[in-house]
Amino acid sequence: MSFSILGTGMYVPPRVVTNDDMSKIVDTNDEWIMQRVGVKERHVSTNETAADMGAKAALAALENSGVKKEEIDLILAASVSGESISPSVSCMIQNILGLDCMTMDINAACSAFVFTLETAAGFFARGKAKKVLVIGAERLSRIVDWEDRSTCVIFGDGAGAVVLGEGDNYLDSVFHVKGGNNVIDIPQLIGKSPFFEGEQKKPYIHMRGQDTFKFAVNAICHDTKYLLKQNGLTFEDIKYIVPHQANQRIIDFASVMLKVPKEKFYVNIDRYGNTSSASIPIALDEMNRKGMLQRGDLLLLPAFGGGLASAACIVRW
Repeated sequence: MSFSILGTGMYVPPRVVTNDDMSKIVDTNDEWIMQRVGVKERHVSTNETAADMGAKAALAALENSGVKKEEIDLILAASVSGESISPSVSCMIQNILGLDCMTMDINAACSAFVFTLETAAGFFARGKAKKVLVIGAERLSRIVDWEDRSTCVIFGDGAGAVVLGEGDNYLDSVFHVKGGNNVIDIPQLIGKSPFFEGEQKKPYIHMRGQDTFKFAVNAICHDTKYLLKQNGLTFEDIKYIVPHQANQRIIDFASVMLKVPKEKFYVNIDRYGNTSSASIPIALDEMNRKGMLQRGDLLLLPAFGGGLASAACIVRW
């Protein structure tokens, strides 16, 4: 037994920052950003934490699923941008929702939502949970260097959530991790230790763009083809590919490399930017509420990012 998705939800903060707004902060413009990233606007939190947004997405998913919050046995949260190391984002979401259940955070950067689905599948397989909340919640504006135009134009804030119940609709998954901080790095402040020796990097997102691009495209192509082969499927069997929304160019290039029409990829990065672990559940909620998904549809969810880590799974709707 694995699980079935019972409902979806999302939340983005009301403040919208357009590319014209960005041009007043750093040396950039709409044409430069659209050509390189494909982002037109992003939502930015002014006073809501990652947990605040995650809780609102969770409530929307609970309402969509018809599941009462008291039925939840486990909360799994994915985030790299919580306001504190402890308490964790999942603990704070539990507190906001007023629940009494086990919680766990998973930090696998932009791939973390798929990591949390895999973790949830293990709880269902062992009979340890009947209803699970899986949430990706990010306040990336808190850890972006707003003086670095190569990164600050990419990211946005938001949260997405799914409610899972018992079922057999999580078909298969694949994960790859290659540890290292030379491509993507988000260092923490060292503090005031008198014993620390070494250089303190700024506690913001550091990213080597070309290396990230190559890793992401290779990850999408390798992971999706591997999963299809393992399960005797082709891209024609897949209704939609719902990738992590990192960069429009990455998705376009993967489409060409895989020889899969762009129409099969669901894309919304133009409206939200890269929301890391929240991007796939946000996309799923949009698709669900637009009526794009029908019972039995097969979805392929590939993700990639810091770690370096990549992940992909096949889900039956």
